[in-house]
Amino acid sequence: MGEEKEKKKGFFSRLFSGLSKTRKSIASGLSGIFSAFSSINDEFYEELEETLIMADLGINATESIVENLKEKVKENKIKQPEECRQLLIESIEEQMSVPEDAYEFENRKSVVMVIGVNGVGKTTSIGKLAGQLKGMGKKVLVAAADTFRAAAIEQLTEWTNRAGVEIIAQSEGSDPAAVVYDAVSAAKSRKADVLLCDTAGRLHNKKNLMDELKKINRIVDREYPDCYRETLVVLDGTTGQNALAQAKQFSEVANITGIIITKLDGTAKGGIAVAIQKELGIPVKYIGVGEHIDDLQKFDPHSFVEALFSTRESAPEEEEQE
Repeated sequence: MGEEKEKKKGFFSRLFSGLSKTRKSIASGLSGIFSAFSSINDEFYEELEETLIMADLGINATESIVENLKEKVKENKIKQPEECRQLLIESIEEQMSVPEDAYEFENRKSVVMVIGVNGVGKTTSIGKLAGQLKGMGKKVLVAAADTFRAAAIEQLTEWTNRAGVEIIAQSEGSDPAAVVYDAVSAAKSRKADVLLCDTAGRLHNKKNLMDELKKINRIVDREYPDCYRETLVVLDGTTGQNALAQAKQFSEVANITGIIITKLDGTAKGGIAVAIQKELGIPVKYIGVGEHIDDLQKFDPHSFVEALFSTRESAPEEEEQE
């Protein structure tokens, strides 16, 4: 248990430093607003909205946050801008929630489809997830169904070797549905707990992608009807609003149940995690802040908002270690 606590502390520290650019852009904007206004009025709220939108929280999420804040200010009879800083943080946290059954696939015989365009960190996320599930004592199988790029198969093979899990793969250009068919058969016969499927992510031809995913889903439905299903889309946090646009497009072609946001370290667009959840109503389930296997973690809204709005110069545990 202590080891788990240490890991979480270490991840919060990396999350804290990873979100430093976003934090600085939000913090400087908010400090300017809180010090410039002596009372809470319409102009104060307008400035607040602008700062949050600039931090990639998105228009819809920002409007909800500010409306929520206005209600809280009224309820608590707050007069000074500085007094509503904590209420603002709470309003942002309320925009993000992870359902209680978000990670149910860990406890069931499940098939997890992972989709996302090339370059977002999809293959790496699958490798990290496979390693973590294996560390939990699960029997994991990975299907290399992104057969469009030879590099994807090689990269995935490398990650599965590192994670110590088996991979089902065919050559570049094979039918992805055939790979999934083989993988499902193997998952059943080898009594795998979780089958992770790396599927193609070419959005420029949505019709082909839709047909491919439909075919894969039909095979899983037919060959493994009693398995638990999960579909995760991987998005690159550094692309801000573009990540949101991709998520919208993928949600048109697949029944997405969760989101993985990668590369949150070193970007000023970390607020996109709030925007995506609000816009799509799909929970962010994992976030990535680096290259190591432990740098992909389950999403904790409280830690995220704390790392985003902390006024500290360094993460609490870093200070303790000094």
